[in-house]
Amino acid sequence: MGLSMAIAETWVERWERQQRRYAIDREERFTVIADVVEYVTRGQARPLVTDLGCGPGSLAARLAGRLPHAEVVAVDMDPLLLELARTHHASAARYVDAVIGADGWTGALALDRPLDAAVSTTALHYLPVPVLRRTYAELAALLRPGGALVNGDHLPQCGTVPAALAAHVGRCRARRLRDGAHEDWASWWAAVAREPELAEPLAERHRRLSAPAARDGADNGLSVADHTALLRAAGFTHVVPVWQFGDSCVLVGIR
Repeated sequence: MGLSMAIAETWVERWERQQRRYAIDREERFTVIADVVEYVTRGQARPLVTDLGCGPGSLAARLAGRLPHAEVVAVDMDPLLLELARTHHASAARYVDAVIGADGWTGALALDRPLDAAVSTTALHYLPVPVLRRTYAELAALLRPGGALVNGDHLPQCGTVPAALAAHVGRCRARRLRDGAHEDWASWWAAVAREPELAEPLAERHRRLSAPAARDGADNGLSVADHTALLRAAGFTHVVPVWQFGDSCVLVGIR
């Protein structure tokens, strides 16, 4: 049984609401990422962009709306979120089922030319440091000169006191903006488990997460300065944070 558009729309909308609990000014961050991609791809007839950890297509859909002439390749390892993306945002991107940072993952993207931009939001902070270091180098090799990696993520400040202060400011803003009706991560997945049309991809998700090679999802804890150093070591000429509120940051590396 395939996933119906009505069910996909319902669950994507609920995903959008629950994600606002965790990403400060989430819509503004998406807009800033699109601003950067628009800037670095100006003059390109058909920019090629990859969305790393695309989930149900939230960022890919916004990029497609902002840059309708771009080709977006969206990658994620979660079969349920990919099923939602392929149904609800089918025209926004070409979706790829792959584990970012795993051996051979860039080949799964099946790119036919260098990337103009790679984007990600709240996905790369889960990669262990050795995997992230390798992934940054792989992305640098895929990007054309002048192309950009645009990472919107939870990136703390360096040092205990600055990090604690920035995190506090971010939490205060999140509380001011939060609607009490928003689901959280756990309740969204609990509700998904009761949706018959999602039973098959949910079972596949559980199978993958129970595999010995599955990552534990722990935050790597790297600061903005740490990511900057890794990006420079990977071959990015310029690295600059272009937006930040609390520990929510958009960090840009220019190849």
